[in-house]
Amino acid sequence: MTSGTVLFPPDLERRFSGLARLYGVAGARRIREAHIVVVGLGGVGSWAAEAAARSGVARLTLIDFDHIAESNINRQVHALDSTLGQAKVLAMRDRIAAIHPACQVDCIEEFVDESNWPGLLALDSSFDGKQLAVIDACDQVRAKTAMAAWAIRSRTTLISVGAAGGKRLAHRVDIEDLSLVTHDPLLAQLRYRLRKQHGASRKGKIGVACVFSREPVLQPAAVNSLDEQEDSNAEALAMQCDAPLQGVTQSDGSLNCHGYGSVVSVTSTFGLCATGWVLSKIAG
Repeated sequence: MTSGTVLFPPDLERRFSGLARLYGVAGARRIREAHIVVVGLGGVGSWAAEAAARSGVARLTLIDFDHIAESNINRQVHALDSTLGQAKVLAMRDRIAAIHPACQVDCIEEFVDESNWPGLLALDSSFDGKQLAVIDACDQVRAKTAMAAWAIRSRTTLISVGAAGGKRLAHRVDIEDLSLVTHDPLLAQLRYRLRKQHGASRKGKIGVACVFSREPVLQPAAVNSLDEQEDSNAEALAMQCDAPLQGVTQSDGSLNCHGYGSVVSVTSTFGLCATGWVLSKIAG
């Protein structure tokens, strides 16, 4: 027998039959017809894409401009010895083909920003907004702002994922409207920019669902003095009050991969929570 030979063609109805027993026949059908966009295929987005593929969605659009590095192996589902150096979108596409061969996978090797979103998706006037959902798993606040503002205007289903770096406790992960998010400086910046630049509500819900952890961020190095501790406390308070970041990492609010440690038990939980929320919304 030749290595890798497929003895039986995939039975997709059997493969994804558990959906109907959970979401009902109509809900499962809506999931199987869905188009899910995953922006950012790192420690969060790769798991979100995997969960969507294992749920039998019809179409996945994967957006990322990065390549797999050895340091990704501790937390990214498509990062293996055999995929080192590959574009993340292509490695994820190949993995999805072995899970759900009928899934249409569109790979876009770009970084999202305000100048190309949502044009990257090439949506025409006939697309069904009820079948489309976006999982924002990137760590660039400008990109997150562009996607969230568009989703609010167009009433497109979107969930924005906060910073998983510096977190250890997967059981502290939660989903709330952006107005109620705490302990997440990246999402605090998103909230600040939506209110200042896009007129988002300052009272009540903003209309953007978010995955975040209530666990305080663990700094990459221990605080060595009382002055540093006071500075850290002041910084955290400013972030919770929607003040702009000043002198913290980079000005774009990139917090996941710039000095903060991360662990797969947390990053995967963020991604699985995001996809679970999206599937429930699509199923109705």
